[in-house]
Amino acid sequence: MNQPTTERVCWTTADLELFPDNGNRYEIIDGELFVTRAPHWKHQKACVRISTALDIWSQTTGRGEVVTAPGIIFGDNDNVIPDVVWASYERLTELLDEAGHLTAAPELVVEVLSLGVENEKRDRKLKLKLYSTRGVREYWIVDWRKQQVEVYRREQASLKLVATLFKGDELNSPILPDFTCAIAALFT
Repeated sequence: MNQPTTERVCWTTADLELFPDNGNRYEIIDGELFVTRAPHWKHQKACVRISTALDIWSQTTGRGEVVTAPGIIFGDNDNVIPDVVWASYERLTELLDEAGHLTAAPELVVEVLSLGVENEKRDRKLKLKLYSTRGVREYWIVDWRKQQVEVYRREQASLKLVATLFKGDELNSPILPDFTCAIAALFT
């Protein structure tokens, strides 16, 4: 009698090249494949608002660049597409490979929660762990439904929750001197 195998398939970055360009987002975390569809309009709107605020600050200060939905190829088994990233110019020279892909942790990663328990679990647990182990200095989890932002900052060797900000609060960061953004402005 044949027993079914319970061996887990370990997806790699090379496997991603085989998938169709069909509007789905394909990510690999610790060899596990995650496929998501285009996000909700309000999810995308929050991404635009965050990236716009960061871009205006970046252009004013000349300290770095913000990009929406870049791929980060941490390694063969970890290839993700965060909603927004910010990297200083100094760090950016170390992060980009010859093909223009990020290959290491930017200073700031932002994930806007997508609908669904599995999507939320991926951003709150798996990506938090991945970004923590790979050296991201700050991680913002944005919940457009609750209109709040959770701020995780590197403390010693991992990312720790330091604040949960609501509509009446202002978002700022020690890695972005003089940057401020009203939380309410992200969701209007």
